[in-house]
Amino acid sequence: MKRSLFITAALAAIITCTSCGNDTVGKSVNSSSGPASTTEAAAETTAAGTTANETTAEAATEEQTESVQENTQHPISADAPAEGDPDYAPKPQQYDIEGLKYIDGTLIANKTYSLPSDFNPGLDPLCESQFYKLSEAAAAEGLSIYLSSGFRSYDYQAQIYSNYVEWNGQEQADTFSARPGHSEHQSGLAIDVNQIDDTFIGTPEAIWLEEHCHEFGFILRYPRGKQDITGYKYESWHIRYVGTDLAYIIHETGLTLEEYFGIDSEYQ
Repeated sequence: MKRSLFITAALAAIITCTSCGNDTVGKSVNSSSGPASTTEAAAETTAAGTTANETTAEAATEEQTESVQENTQHPISADAPAEGDPDYAPKPQQYDIEGLKYIDGTLIANKTYSLPSDFNPGLDPLCESQFYKLSEAAAAEGLSIYLSSGFRSYDYQAQIYSNYVEWNGQEQADTFSARPGHSEHQSGLAIDVNQIDDTFIGTPEAIWLEEHCHEFGFILRYPRGKQDITGYKYESWHIRYVGTDLAYIIHETGLTLEEYFGIDSEYQ
């Protein structure tokens, strides 16, 4: 009898030590198995606790591995200016406002993720200053790239979209105009340059913009052949400010924001 009690106590001590390394697993074992009344029950409980700990450890290791893979899949380009360099374009300002969708510090505005109707930040100062640097660089090469459309409020976008729906029908309008609340222009981080239509495609300015806008922290937001992903037709005139780090990655990989972050752009 004394020997049985001694074995039970020893196994109970083992269980306690096993659950010390993982509070969640320890609680699960205790609640499911209850107090050990026999040597066999205690042994089964110990085995369960050990297996649970091993499973948790394996899952944590897999999760950490996946996280590392995600972070190193698209490393920052070696050609990108480093923070502190005069040519480095910082990330734009972030707002702590309910209803905004940020992923890794990047504000998302597309057909899936909308902006609050009362969100009116105006054109982001960094976006504006970096655009004028871009424009000056283009001018130095004999090109003229100017701002045609910057920030648009929710109400103004509603007017624009309504007009396009009236003229072209909603299905067609949705391929090139955002519904109110879904426009990147409302974020204050998007700029349309020069002619805001297909006549800009293939011009020297359009070619230069696509090849160099990342050097100033911008990306070509709706590239050719990505309509099924972004939800919008190719717009050679629409650039989006994201900062140096992400701009270089997007430029070099050819990904869209949707592809890079693994998100959709579809109206619900």
